[in-house]
Formats: sequence, structure tokens, C-alpha cells
Amino acid sequence: MSRRTFLAAALATASAFLLAPALAANAPIPVAEGVNYVVIPDGKPFAPVKGKVEVVEVFGYTCPHCAHFEPKISAWKASHAKDVNFVPLAAPFGGYWMPYAKAFYTAQELGVANRTHAAVFKAVHEDGLLPKNGATADELATFYAGYGVDPARFTQLFDGATIEAKMERARDFIMTSGVDGTPTLVINGKYRIINSSLDEALQVADALVALEKKQAGKH
Repeated sequence: MSRRTFLAAALATASAFLLAPALAANAPIPVAEGVNYVVIPDGKPFAPVKGKVEVVEVFGYTCPHCAHFEPKISAWKASHAKDVNFVPLAAPFGGYWMPYAKAFYTAQELGVANRTHAAVFKAVHEDGLLPKNGATADELATFYAGYGVDPARFTQLFDGATIEAKMERARDFIMTSGVDGTPTLVINGKYRIINSSLDEALQVADALVALEKKQAGKH
């Protein structure tokens, strides 16, 4: 897939997360290849950590489904901290997604991403402190200043080569993994979860994490 095709497809579908009918609360669901996950050919983890199963969440701050997913995935991540290396990846899908993706990687570089992640969702989708249709570097720098970030330092990094390299690496992983919407979970670089509601996606992730742990135990 060419980068132009990737960006066009992503922009068309990124905010249209496929929501399957919700099952009864906490009811287990059958997990099968081609039904609620696909195998990624020659897939590899984004940032492997020895002894842990990687779970990547591809997200976008402007995506309302990602905003709804944030408290769920945050609680799930906390409950799996021993076995899972959780990696959030902001999708550089083009257009108004780009400044928010750059903001996330800038916040990572500055060491404030964990403290500001949920707050950015809230600012965009609840408080209206940040615009849904894209923010300027100055608007973002002002927002992060509220968390102790120097605006000049933020802007310098935001427009620099370090963040562009992070964006490029994320873009390559997203393309290789076949991700075209958000939120999407990728397990150990090998499995992409599909056709699931937010709650079901976490059940599928549980099953695939368990599968990877079992496979690792055989080696």
C-alpha cells in the first residue's frame, strides 16, 4: 500500500470504529481468527520488552471512540501491568490528526505523556479547551504549559526532527499492521483485533495475551 493510499483510506475510516452489538456485561465471547482478530503477516512488536506481551493501542485524540475507550483501556492496562507492555501510538493519519499526534510524541519526549493523556481527551471532547478539527502548535503549547511544560521547549520539539522520526516510526508500524481505524489493538505485532465493541476488544486482547504467554512458555 502506498503512503498516499494509506492516508486516504485512514482519513476516510479512522473515526469509524466498528462497534459490534454489545453482549451481556462480562459475558465471555468466542475468540477466533478471521472473526475478531486477524494474523499480521511477518508482524513484529513495536518495542518488545523481554518477558512481557506487547499490546499497542493505535488511537487519535480527535476520535470520539478513543475518548470513550480511554478509561476502559487505562483500567485494563493497570490490571495487566505484570504481564503486558502497553504501548499507545498516536495515529498520524493526516489532516487534523497530525498536530495531535505530534503533541502526543512531544509529550512523550518531555516525560509528561502519562500525566496529560486523559486530560487531552477531556480537553477535546468534554471541556472544549482544544478544538476537534485540529490545533495549532501555540494552542497545544499553551495547554501543556498547564502541566509544567515550557512553551518554547514544546514548540521547538513539536516542529523538530526527533518528533518527525517518532511519527514516521509509528506510521510504518500502523501500515505494516494493516490498521485503518481507531481505536485498534495490536497484540505482540502478530494479531490485529477487528469487529469488536470496546468491551469485546479487551476480552479478545485477554485471550491473545494468554495465547502469547502460553506460546512463550513452550520455548
